[in-house]
Amino acid sequence: MLNVAHYSAVGSLRDSSPFVIRALRPGDRADLLAALDRTSTQSLFRRFFSVRRSFTEKEVDRFTNVDFVDHVALVAIVNENSRPAIVGGGRYIMLRPGEAEMAFAVIDQYQGRGIGSALLKHLIAIARTAGLRKLTADVLPENTAMLKAFERSGFCRHQTQAAEPIGLELELGHPRPPTATPQ
Repeated sequence: MLNVAHYSAVGSLRDSSPFVIRALRPGDRADLLAALDRTSTQSLFRRFFSVRRSFTEKEVDRFTNVDFVDHVALVAIVNENSRPAIVGGGRYIMLRPGEAEMAFAVIDQYQGRGIGSALLKHLIAIARTAGLRKLTADVLPENTAMLKAFERSGFCRHQTQAAEPIGLELELGHPRPPTATPQ
């Protein structure tokens, strides 16, 4: 069984620079808030669908206190000036049994470098392992990079008419148990 609270994986940005994707930890609160401070108003609008520069204590607690069952959160970390820095994050939150909604944010200077796609890939794998049946996401039409990332990952638009935001969903198959190799 995968212990998501201790999840960690290494990846490479499009320029081959290394980064780590790992589970959000309780001690990440200050670093997560610092990442939000480094994110443009436009990028925060794309994430929250409203102009946000500050968050209430209750909102910050909801973002940082995850149980890794009904609320799974990962962060992307790079080394900046020889120090680890959170530069992106993704999460899913259960809406109903077997179905969760996803959301992502990447600070502007790291957008378009593969972090959002990597977070998405890892969260899909975790959701499959957890036995979820469906993942959903809402994306503003102007956020074309995230729309493309979702669609490359198999998400389909589930609305028949133009709507804002655009609803996306991915039906998940249950993970297959490993097959034994003949000896």
